[in-house]
Amino acid sequence: MNLHYRVEGEGEAIILIHGLFGSLDNLGLLARVLKEHYQVISVDLRNHGQSPKSDCFTYREMAQDVLTVVDDLQLNTFSVIGHSMGGKVAMALSEIAQDRLTQLIVMDIAPVAYQEHRHKNVFAGLLEVAKHTVSKRSEAETYLAQHVVEPGVRQFLLKSFAKGDNGYAWRFNVEALIANYSTIMGWSPIEPFTGKTLFIKGQNSEYIQTAHRNDVAKQFPNAKAHMVANTGHWLHAEKPDVVSRIILNFLNS
Repeated sequence: MNLHYRVEGEGEAIILIHGLFGSLDNLGLLARVLKEHYQVISVDLRNHGQSPKSDCFTYREMAQDVLTVVDDLQLNTFSVIGHSMGGKVAMALSEIAQDRLTQLIVMDIAPVAYQEHRHKNVFAGLLEVAKHTVSKRSEAETYLAQHVVEPGVRQFLLKSFAKGDNGYAWRFNVEALIANYSTIMGWSPIEPFTGKTLFIKGQNSEYIQTAHRNDVAKQFPNAKAHMVANTGHWLHAEKPDVVSRIILNFLNS
């Protein structure tokens, strides 16, 4: 699958991978900082943004999509930064590109299967919007608000609500995300990656827990960890300067 991607800056290559319901613009603040020092490749994962849609949605397939971008750009080595679901794609990439991946940074996700369904209200809201003919984003937000209470979450989702040839629609493939939700939240343990690895946790987020320490150590034996105070799952949006500094310090260490 040929992903949509954007290349900025020059130097050693870094791949940025967004999370569920996102697009390459979600890590734009981080890309803006990194492109001053590196060649930054931001990707839209399959079923997201302007990349193709597919009913197949495993982490290995998504990792292979990213590796295809790396090959197209003829990159011998590269680093990767992924947030949430994109962090799992980055971890899966470490298994199929061990010899080429120089540094791995995972933002607020662990290499584990999560049991809790965290997005029922989001899917209900997306499907509610899809039931109606909508001519502007404000109308979509009204329908979305019936299920999604948090204004910030609604605004994040609406970034992927775009006007196409047949009117407004979600850019991400809602049906495929629903059908593959257990895979998205799941995880199959991978072969250990012994390269430089950093896990960054939002202090108030529940996605990385003390109970996950053994899973991290088994699959990423040389991993370091850093906690960002007073942030949740969207740590890079809440404290972009702090997160950028942590990442740059790690990359340069």
